Amino acid sequence: MTASLSDRDGGRGPREVYDLAVVGAGSAGLAGAVTANELGLSVVLLDSSTQPGGQFYRHPAPALGAVRPEALHHDWSAFSDLRRRLGAGGVEHLTGHHVWSAVHEPNEADATGGQWTVHTVTGADGTAERPVRIRARALLLATGAYERQLPFPGWTLPGVVGAGGAQAMLKSGLVLPGRRVVVAGSGPLLLAVASSLAAAGAKVPAVVEAAGYLRYVRSPRALVTNPAKAVEALVHGAALLRHRVRVLPGSAVTEVHGTDRVEAVTVTRLDRDWRPVPGTGRRITCDALAVGHGLVPQIELATSLGCATRALPDGTLGLALDDLQETSVAGLWAAGETGGVGGAGLARTEGELAGRAIAARLAGRPAAAGRLAELRRRRDRMRAFADVMSAAHAPGTGWPGWLEDDTDVCRCEEVTAGRVREAVADLGARDARTVKLLTRAGMGWCQGRMCGAAVACLAARGGDAEPPAEKRPFALPVPLATLAALEEPTERTGPAEPAGPPHPEN
Repeated sequence: MTASLSDRDGGRGPREVYDLAVVGAGSAGLAGAVTANELGLSVVLLDSSTQPGGQFYRHPAPALGAVRPEALHHDWSAFSDLRRRLGAGGVEHLTGHHVWSAVHEPNEADATGGQWTVHTVTGADGTAERPVRIRARALLLATGAYERQLPFPGWTLPGVVGAGGAQAMLKSGLVLPGRRVVVAGSGPLLLAVASSLAAAGAKVPAVVEAAGYLRYVRSPRALVTNPAKAVEALVHGAALLRHRVRVLPGSAVTEVHGTDRVEAVTVTRLDRDWRPVPGTGRRITCDALAVGHGLVPQIELATSLGCATRALPDGTLGLALDDLQETSVAGLWAAGETGGVGGAGLARTEGELAGRAIAARLAGRPAAAGRLAELRRRRDRMRAFADVMSAAHAPGTGWPGWLEDDTDVCRCEEVTAGRVREAVADLGARDARTVKLLTRAGMGWCQGRMCGAAVACLAARGGDAEPPAEKRPFALPVPLATLAALEEPTERTGPAEPAGPPHPEN
């Protein structure tokens, strides 16, 4: 049987139905949860991590005894304020809860539109305990983003980590991925990662940026109206100068060398479409590579619930949201990176905006118009900069030229670029889904998060395609025991709860 929240908490008497369930305890989720709670709503905050803060505000576990964790973060005071408000209020914060599905139960007699049933599994890996079911009148998704990885020869060697992964190792574990670390890929995250690694004692020979920074100059209004972003860039730039870190724009790591571990990388100049320029490769000695090509909104849960999406300037997909952060599904809001990657400041603004809008809807009274207008203006200003940033670092169409036929594209299933190309050229595949059926690319544990962009680009015979938004039965892999523990579905007016595992092709 599925455990209810009261079962899980040993009869402490939590609410049968919350006003609001928030998924994700990063900047957006925290801001939305504490705002709605302070406006009188009962709120439950669900997060897979054991500590609040999300990816941006990862911090060491208390057992590590870090004296000044704020030294590893930008704008720590904003997080400290949200964490204080979380502790001081009545938000029910449930850690180690992995949300895999949600079901909406319409109710015409309820002005708010009905009720949500949120299904989670608990524990460090989502398999440790019984499934837990939580009910709420409204749902706010703040599920964040994950790194986009573009494969290249040698990227599966030990010592190659995601750029965000390297930063997470430092922030939460106080460890470095290596002593001599090249930082590569595309996007402003690279500067932050490189400056953090250098400040922590690593030698960073170079920051290898596949795009450039001149595109920002083409949008002076977005720059002028977001001075904090310029200051942030100057801070990172000064840190790199202080540690004598070279920045190599218009270049990429196109090969990693080593046997049991990274020993060196080849850095190659790129043309404007990210095609390698012949004869420009040079070797840089290192024992680790931190690489990432931007962030991808994590919208699997939202699309499984039928939310509409929109194309973002870098070719990824984000949720289509209205002026108050509501999705195309009534009673379901989203904030933060789900609508497009824009940083912690934008996420906090969208979270507060959503929290206020939800409180007004559920309470049946107008929200503070002045504060909502201020939040919308701030959101629009920062979102405009986020769009400029997204376009500036969008992958060029020529990046598949980095790949040899024996380069692994799907790491989970060990599917090479040659097999994907064969599926396209000889077997007629024209999209990522067909390639998946023919090669198993994307069928592994990560469910295409690592390889989806690469497979879609190769399937399209170009470099500018992203995988379409797939409507999966579940937002993340769940054990069969979880499905077996579900209650038998009863007669209802809304859609039935998922009653079985997804088809293998999903």
